[in-house]
Amino acid sequence: MCPKSGKGLGLVVPSADTHAMTLHLADISQAVDHGADAAIIFDQAGWHISKSLAVPDNITLLPLPPRSPKLNPAENIWQIMRDTWRSNQVVAGYGDFLAVCFEAWDRLVGQPWRIMTIGMRARAHGF
Repeated sequence: MCPKSGKGLGLVVPSADTHAMTLHLADISQAVDHGADAAIIFDQAGWHISKSLAVPDNITLLPLPPRSPKLNPAENIWQIMRDTWRSNQVVAGYGDFLAVCFEAWDRLVGQPWRIMTIGMRARAHGF
């Protein structure tokens, strides 16, 4: 949970591996409405496609083609966050880094039109 806004799913894991991804998917699964299904677009990092990854029944994983960062809307979102709210900052430690990231995320969530324009880019369609 974001300490400033109270939003988010509550999971903060300082590593990227199959175990962390399994925890992340379980956390997302709990936030999905009963009877609904969440579709998650992801790149093909090893921990995203591991055979030992536990995927909840209410989540569908949609992998992007290999080596296609321009098709991955999350990459575009991170770029906007870096360029707009996270660039040129020095932080004292991991906790401060997380606070800066949460603040940038809250700003982005407060601007849904930015997120919508990323998904509507022509290069994201027609493949």
